[in-house]
Amino acid sequence: MKRIIASVSLVAVGASGLQAALLPGLTTESGKPWTAAATLRGFYDDNISTVGNDATIPAGYHRGSAGFEISPSLQFSFPMEQTTLSFGYVYSLKYYENKPIGNTDNYDQTHEFNAAFAHAFSERYHLNITDSFVIGQEPDFLRAGNTFTTFQRVSGDNMRNYGTITLAVQMTPELSLEAGYANTFYSYADDAPGGLAGLLDELDHVAHLDGRYQFTPQTTGIVGYQFRETDYTANQVIGSYVPAGGSPLSPVKVMSDERDARSHYVYAGIDENFRPDLTGSVRAGGRYSDYYNNPAGQSDLSPYAMASLRYTYLPESFLEAGFTYDYSASSVFNANSAGNLNLNMQSATVYASLNHRITPKLYGSILAQFQNSTYYGGTFDGMTDKYYLVGLNLQYRFTPNFSAEIGYNYDNVDSQVQPSYDRNRVYVGFTGSY
Repeated sequence: MKRIIASVSLVAVGASGLQAALLPGLTTESGKPWTAAATLRGFYDDNISTVGNDATIPAGYHRGSAGFEISPSLQFSFPMEQTTLSFGYVYSLKYYENKPIGNTDNYDQTHEFNAAFAHAFSERYHLNITDSFVIGQEPDFLRAGNTFTTFQRVSGDNMRNYGTITLAVQMTPELSLEAGYANTFYSYADDAPGGLAGLLDELDHVAHLDGRYQFTPQTTGIVGYQFRETDYTANQVIGSYVPAGGSPLSPVKVMSDERDARSHYVYAGIDENFRPDLTGSVRAGGRYSDYYNNPAGQSDLSPYAMASLRYTYLPESFLEAGFTYDYSASSVFNANSAGNLNLNMQSATVYASLNHRITPKLYGSILAQFQNSTYYGGTFDGMTDKYYLVGLNLQYRFTPNFSAEIGYNYDNVDSQVQPSYDRNRVYVGFTGSY
């Protein structure tokens, strides 16, 4: 799956696939192995704390704020005959005129470290390793795939690490195997009782084995198996419930790890090169999840799907779109009297990105995403969160090393469980690179 870039900047938000290109735009066309850049932006955000539309703002705080962002970055790339090594760092300081709720200061700091390593042992054996570590507050910055686990901005030094390792082996001219492992780590600063740390701190392990057969030069069929283990690591009490006939004075406490899950996926799919400027990929199958620490013995069987399409219709102009359906972590908790817990959310996500070169120096982009997440288990079972995201950006490149941009992003959360909100963000800025 190709990634629609999720910017480290203030508001340039997009949808991303799990097979993310960790160092987008990094090249060595200038002949040097490194690139340094700096961005300065001014912005206005009308809901800096992502509070509900009907929420009462605490005294001393405001719903919106103007501010500015400073973001330097440094990236390296070392291509060799059989090996390529890339790594980089992006820092961002955002200053708010009005302090966000939950902040002790008027500013946020975010950090992103990326690394990628590729090696061809021979024409038949290829190894790829990637890693992305971030510290941040915005939901688009903290996710590892294209699905949001929380839509709210979260104050503090929240950490996410996503790493992958993949080995591809060409068995015959038509048949190849791919084995891989991905690990996602989350650690939230909100470790108060009932906070996000107890609900969302986790280690997510995914191992897969795919068999690939090239039917034609344009068509490759895939059959695969994937094992996924999700371990919630906070070791905290995340809620309680009163069993039927029990006393409200003696509720049953629920720990973080009672939502741990082991999942088995089977799927089939096709990678298709319709023509040089149009490619597509699809995976479809099923998933069985066993919540082995759950006293109610919950388990579920669900569809699983991933799809993507890329169309390059003009030089530097292309359309990307995709769809996923899988489970994701839930940032809320509840249980019914039988001990049936809210364990996760079944999330369907559709995303698209259009990038267009309007003139030789003027570029425009439109990003859009819709996510429908249905709660599984507990008293919220079957209820939904709907998330809508739209981003618009115009960039004028005065020279290859200096550009200006203006943009707008709109977010809307329509939830049957959590506070619903709208958020509008506008920004204007300049970027210089060397």
